[in-house]
This record gives sequence, structure tokens and C-alpha cells, in this order.
Amino acid sequence: MKVTAGTGKVYLVGAGPGDPGLLTLKAAKAIAAADVIVYDRLIHPAVLRHAREDAELIYAGKTPERHTLKQEEINALLVSRGRDGKVVARVKGGDPFVFGRGGEEAEALAAAGVPFEVIPGITSAIAVPAYAGIPVTHRDCASSLAIVTGHEDPAKEESSLDWQALARGVDTLVFLMGVGNLAQIAERLIANGRPGGTPAAVIEWGTRPEQHTVTAPLEAIAQAAEEDAVKPPAILVVGEVVRLREKLRWFDIRPLSGRHVVVTRSREQASELTEALESLGAGVIEFPVISCRPLEDGPSLERLDRAIEELESYDWVVFTSVNGVRFFLDRIFRLGGDVRALAGIQIGVMGEGTRRAVEERSLTVDFVPGRFVGESFVEEFPEKRPGVRVLIPRAEDARELIPEQLRRHGCEVDVVPCYRTVAADTEAAELRLMLAAGTVDAVTFTSSSTVRNFVKLAGLDTPDFRLPETVKVVSIGPVTSRTARDLGLPVHAEADPHTIGGVVQALLELLARPASGEG
Repeated sequence: MKVTAGTGKVYLVGAGPGDPGLLTLKAAKAIAAADVIVYDRLIHPAVLRHAREDAELIYAGKTPERHTLKQEEINALLVSRGRDGKVVARVKGGDPFVFGRGGEEAEALAAAGVPFEVIPGITSAIAVPAYAGIPVTHRDCASSLAIVTGHEDPAKEESSLDWQALARGVDTLVFLMGVGNLAQIAERLIANGRPGGTPAAVIEWGTRPEQHTVTAPLEAIAQAAEEDAVKPPAILVVGEVVRLREKLRWFDIRPLSGRHVVVTRSREQASELTEALESLGAGVIEFPVISCRPLEDGPSLERLDRAIEELESYDWVVFTSVNGVRFFLDRIFRLGGDVRALAGIQIGVMGEGTRRAVEERSLTVDFVPGRFVGESFVEEFPEKRPGVRVLIPRAEDARELIPEQLRRHGCEVDVVPCYRTVAADTEAAELRLMLAAGTVDAVTFTSSSTVRNFVKLAGLDTPDFRLPETVKVVSIGPVTSRTARDLGLPVHAEADPHTIGGVVQALLELLARPASGEG
């Protein structure tokens, strides 16, 4: 391969079938390194979060009815950006060499002398049936597998497919992109010797929370899919292995399968709640409405630094949030200190998440209240007496209850800001469409600031848009609930205990439904 000086490199990346958790480590690394990302329609938004902020994102999506870019244009784009010295990630659903036209793109790059690398992805032909509880091979009933394009019109006179060999010689058939041709595919298989009673399944949006599966005998599968209004993207599986779904079905019978929940926490903090909900089957819509930032130079930072310099004069340090722990200790380290600065000082925390954040820094928590609200913290605090010095590092605009109540008991309390919360610049147009379409089941709030910023970003503070009645609102605690009600939002459930785990349990009680039939 002849390589011109200054030439970049193109990675042909398989992003998997839809579930962002199925993205390979190597694929994520290539996306993170890319100057330019050319991506397809079925790429989950979470996949693109691996990209650098300054990366150029180019949409090259295709639907059966419309192509944003023709294949020749995509080929030329990859060559052009590669010749410009760019690192390019061509991100494709599934595997780039399984009906992904990656072979054509590789040929174009090779012909142009642009270096490239292929990063295989998990193909939907195997992953989607697996998520539907259908193994494509099984020792008892399937020793062979064929992956077939369903895009070819089976009714045309000159088919490139050997229908007789497919019908009679292969145990499991997986047709990709064949929703529009289901009836013809079934007819052609039956006409060439496949029994009409062979089990078949059509799986829509496989590996995604909205995954929907329809099963029927081969002779009736097209009608069943039509009655259930199945649309692309979907695959067809034909073979005795489909019978195993009845025993092996797992993905779409989890408690929150098919439910969609909005998580409004900052992106840095959303993972715990997101992972818990996704493990229960929910589709999580991350809509961060706040962002936590370090303090900028000014009076607040000077107060924080002065408190750190005088740290040994305090009897207690009280953390009311994970962010308080993170930013306070980070500032200590930045000033040249370490955890030894807290030697001899007792630590109080609000909540289990905050406790874990402290303990992860190799520090010991001396006090955590039984209930995670300010009133309980003050009531149970072990040293409510005059002369006890307490430092509370927290956000600039946090609630005053704890410091005020401790002062009434004679404690000397210094409240110092150690970080600031700002409204995130999240684009709300897509969320508004989802809310209006009724595809959102619940919105979660973990602080008053998430409520206030959500109302503003989603446009709920204007008369022309309201939260649909079908959307459930879940709050982490009474203060957050009060803010929501003050801003006109109903609160359908409040976490008890006031933790992320409590939020998850509240959602389960509101939204969990028993598995029923197909879907």
C-alpha cells in the first residue's frame, strides 16, 4: 500500500447491534481518538459520547426510503478526510463486514492509498436473537447457520440466492433488513421445501429497550408482523431454535422492560442510577440539566482555601453530597495536601452515596443519620453543644437547614462553597418530542436544582407546553418534592430511603409490570 506523507487513517468500526454496552473496548478507543466520526442511523447516542468534544460528527444515515449520503459519497468522504491527515472513525451498526458495505469502503480506501483498520463489531444476526432468548445454534436442533440479506426482492426472476439450499440445507436462517419482504421470503422458503410450520420470529429494535418480538409459524409470520405493526430495523429468524424462546426469554421480561425513564443528574453522576435502571430493563434517557464545576478565582475560592489552611481547628467536617467530597478533597490535593490533612477530625455525611465517596478516599465516616434528610442529621448529630466547630463544604447555593439548626445548639459552623452548579447546555428538542409522543414513562429528580433546570430546559415554564399526565415524577426526597410542586409538577413517588436505591425502588413500584405475551 502506497502511503502519501501526511495521510491520516480510517477505522471501519462496528458499533454492535444497538445496546451501547455491546460496544467493544477497541471500538470505543478508536472513536475517542478520532478527529472525524462518520456514523449511521442506528448508532445509539451513548456510543457517540466516547467522541472528543472537538471531533467533527458527520451523519451518513440511511433508511429504506432515504439516503443522507449515497455510498459513493461516503467512500469519497472517507478518502478525502484520510488524505487530509485526519483520524477517521467510520462507525457502523453491527459489524462493518456483515451487510454493512464495509468491504466497499475498505476497497475505496485501499485504492486511494489511505491506511485503514477494521474493528469488527457484534453482529445483530447473533446478538439480536440472543437478546430474544433464541440461540442461533443448539446441539439438539441446529448445527448450521446462514445469515442472509432480506433486502433482495425474492420475487424477482433472477435471484442471487440459492433458495433451495437455504430452505433445505441450513438449520437456522437469519434474514437482515427483510421486514418489507417478509411475505415473499416465507413463500420462497416454503416453495423450496421449508415446512410452513417451521417456527419463525421477527425481532424489532433488537438489544434496545424497545425491543419487540413476534413469533409465529413461517407460513403466518408476515401476517403476524403486520398485525403488530413491526417496522425496520428488524430481523427474521427461521428455525427450530425459535421454540427455545419460551424457555430462554430473558431480556424483555425484566421488571422495567419497555419503560423509558429520564435521568436528570449531571453526566458525571448519572452512571449509578442509569446502570441500576438498565439492569432492570428500562431505557434510560440521560438528560443532564446541571453540571458541577470547580470554583473560579474569587471570594468563594479564597474562603475555601482559608478553611483548608485552618482545617486542624475544626472538630467535624460534614459532607452533604458526593460532589462536596470530590471537590473539597481535590482542592486539598491541588494545594499540596492529602488525606492526612483530616487526621483527628471527625467526618459526618448525608447518605450512603456520600459515605462511599468518603471511604473510597481511604477516610473513615464517623456519623451518618438513619434518615437522609437535614432534620434527621441535626436531630441525631452526636455533638450538638457550644464550642464544637463544624466545617460544611458544599455547593454555592445549597440548603441552609443543617448549619442553621446546628448553630441553634451552639455549634460554630462555617459553610464554605467548594463547587458550583450551572445549568447544562443540553439540547431539549428531542426530549420534548418524546414527551409529546408519550414514549417517556417517568422523570427522576435528585435535587432541587435538577427540578428547576429541567423545567427551564424542557420549556415547562412556558404556557405552550406541559408535562403529559402519563409521565410519572419521582423525587429523591422531601426538599426536592417541594421544589417540584412549587414549580407545578406533580410528584407521584418519593424515594424512601432518600437514596439512588430508593429512587429505583420507587420506580419499580410505579412502573414494574408482569411479563405478558410477546413483545
